[in-house]
Amino acid sequence: MIAHVRHPVAAPFMGGMEAHCDTLVRGLLAEGHDVTLFASGDSDASLPVQEIAPHAYEAELPWATWHGTPTLREWLLRAYRRAWDAVLAGGFDVVHNNALFPDLLDWAARDRVAMVTSLHVPPFDALAEAVARNAKVAWQKLTVCSAQQQALWPARATRVAWNGIDIQRWPFAKTGGDRAIWVGRITPTKGTLEAIDAAEAAGLALDLAGPIDCHDYWEEVRPRLRAPHRYLGHLSGTALTTSVQQAGVLVATPMWDEPFGLTMIEAMACGVPVAALARGAIPEVVGAAGVVADRLVGLPDAINRAMTIDRSIPRARVEQHFSAEAMVARYAEAYASAIAGLAPASSRRSTRALLA
Repeated sequence: MIAHVRHPVAAPFMGGMEAHCDTLVRGLLAEGHDVTLFASGDSDASLPVQEIAPHAYEAELPWATWHGTPTLREWLLRAYRRAWDAVLAGGFDVVHNNALFPDLLDWAARDRVAMVTSLHVPPFDALAEAVARNAKVAWQKLTVCSAQQQALWPARATRVAWNGIDIQRWPFAKTGGDRAIWVGRITPTKGTLEAIDAAEAAGLALDLAGPIDCHDYWEEVRPRLRAPHRYLGHLSGTALTTSVQQAGVLVATPMWDEPFGLTMIEAMACGVPVAALARGAIPEVVGAAGVVADRLVGLPDAINRAMTIDRSIPRARVEQHFSAEAMVARYAEAYASAIAGLAPASSRRSTRALLA
């Protein structure tokens, strides 16, 4: 497993990619697979980490400043070359590429390494070009986290692998309170200010939980956090779970076409219905477990309507579609397909076996 290395794979998770990687590695281990995680050295020591950089790059080269620069590109190239050298030396059956680093697709094609690449984001130029170059490589398979994302990539090139969570970490709560909660990185693309506006228009107090990703934006958010609203901090573990369980509704306000929305299924597992903007895969993930609004003006009504949903409905939807076990099974199918793509074109190997 090759991780994205902007942040460590460690709680409290900075975003969905880190949480997804953690859950998938643990789920594969629980089912008896032998897993090595190539990640930054500041990742969770309880994971089977092989360090490819001492720490994640955000600590040294913040994305907001260094994104798209030769300096960050060279940092990433060094880190992922370390991972790839270890892959070639390690005799692995299959590689799962979560890195969003285009060169890895070329390396897998060149070196005949079975690889599954998860396209966690909509196409950006370099990654889209690498996907196109390698679209017909039989031992490379591509996954997206929602059907909505499939339309953004070459036709018939991807398979859907919905994200999943460890349901045991998100216990069901039969009842919740009368406060709304918003969980995510505090940054303009996540719509923190829009969530506050919608909660106020719906007549609800709002709790915010998550890391401050954009400090300039935080200076706009902070004055709005007067009573009854409150900022809970960057929570993890029991503190986060309890805060979510106690909410009457989760508000999701992506300002971009959200590829999935992991915080929604975490809340749904606790029985918390979702009120959200219909951006990207949001309607696909929420289903009957919430109410989506096409525009911001409709979000306050969506919040109030979502709070009337029986809390057993969100829980049942997660159990049916978004468990860690279901996610592992979907990826296991992709791994098997990538490995099968390495089968020789002729019968030479089977003939040798028969004659041996």
